[in-house]
Amino acid sequence: MTQTVDSLFDEGIERYKAGESPEELIPVFKEVCDRAPKSSPAWTCLAWLYLLTDKPSKAFEAAQRAVKLNPQDPQARVNLSLAMLEADKKGVRQHIEIVQQIILVAAELREEIEQNIQDGLTRKPDWKSLQRVKNWLFE
Repeated sequence: MTQTVDSLFDEGIERYKAGESPEELIPVFKEVCDRAPKSSPAWTCLAWLYLLTDKPSKAFEAAQRAVKLNPQDPQARVNLSLAMLEADKKGVRQHIEIVQQIILVAAELREEIEQNIQDGLTRKPDWKSLQRVKNWLFE
């Protein structure tokens, strides 16, 4: 029996939280994105996994898609900013400023972004781009 897109997505999130490697989870989220191409959360997750595995150009494409589908998702914009920094692209500031505005008015989103950044720095401690984004957003 084929899994539903939602159950596949939820299972991927649980496997990530359980500590499974990003390399193993990329195919799961690629399948979710293939089956639900208008799912901003799926594209956001895929971008994050690409960032964790040092694939900035793939992360950029996935994050762009996520932002296009949901411009108000601060995590999608954080991922896009990270991919742009890693790929040495211009235009990061506008995305950081939008994230700052969103997390200023939405405390729960601010907390989620802080947790995601901490998770990223735990999984990839020497992630200079993520440290820069953290400094811009929270210091």
